[in-house]
Amino acid sequence: MNDVILEIKGLHKKYKDITALESLDLKVERGQVFGLLGPNGSGKTTTLAILLGALNATKGTFSWFGNGEKDENRLRIGALLETPNFYPYLNAIDNLQVVGKIKQMTNIDERIEIVLKRVNLWERRTSKFRTFSLGMKQRLAIASAMLSDPEVLVLDEPTNGLDPQGIAEIRNLVISIAAEGKTILIASHILDEVEKICTHVAILRKGQLLQAGTLDEIMTQDRMYLIKSVDLKALESAIGSIAQLKLIRSVESELLVSAGDTLNPADLNRLIAEKGIYLSGLREHRKNLETTFLEIIES
Repeated sequence: MNDVILEIKGLHKKYKDITALESLDLKVERGQVFGLLGPNGSGKTTTLAILLGALNATKGTFSWFGNGEKDENRLRIGALLETPNFYPYLNAIDNLQVVGKIKQMTNIDERIEIVLKRVNLWERRTSKFRTFSLGMKQRLAIASAMLSDPEVLVLDEPTNGLDPQGIAEIRNLVISIAAEGKTILIASHILDEVEKICTHVAILRKGQLLQAGTLDEIMTQDRMYLIKSVDLKALESAIGSIAQLKLIRSVESELLVSAGDTLNPADLNRLIAEKGIYLSGLREHRKNLETTFLEIIES
């Protein structure tokens, strides 16, 4: 069995004078939860649209399941690309019946019951779509994507616009689906959620791939410290004159700095003292994906 689910080579998309995607190379393997990260305009949605046949690439290639770009590949993929779009006057079952008929499924009733229970909407199966909360609509959209029992789920910003409870519901749902062995490709700007869900990530900026790898590989960067002194402006100036240090951002009354992978607190304190600045606070900062993401896109 081929473990490579998706391989992208030199994918490029240009709109007149705007390059939306430039020479993207990626590989997604079976069972991975792969996150596409990036600010607005980074190329995440463009990439997904090309991969799902909704948009043509300017150049480059991709292959699903080692089977190239054939339309038949999409029968093995479930997707949520935009805001859930169902008939507001139909209930959950009837909306999924429509989806099942479009997909020419033969076991529609059985699969509808399975997926509605899977997304915790079975008790609301006869409720009209217009009565659903945004979180319920998103869960119904995921149920729709899962209806034909695809090998791969492609989700574009599945928690967009949700409240904390709705975000947690979608997060737990995606984690549980992944635990069943499904391969998931997810685009999101909510970094905390990606950190909790994904096994692998790729970081895009202005259509270019900056970094890709396992979550641990991406987050194993330089050591981080939060430091402060009486005169923060002087401290910031001193940081700028020390080659081993890089100012990431201000955090209230402290400065977050990147300090290489070997610089310990004593060395950091000494380097700054040599510039005539004495620290009133120094503590190691546990990096999260947000900090790493900011480091990478601002480098």
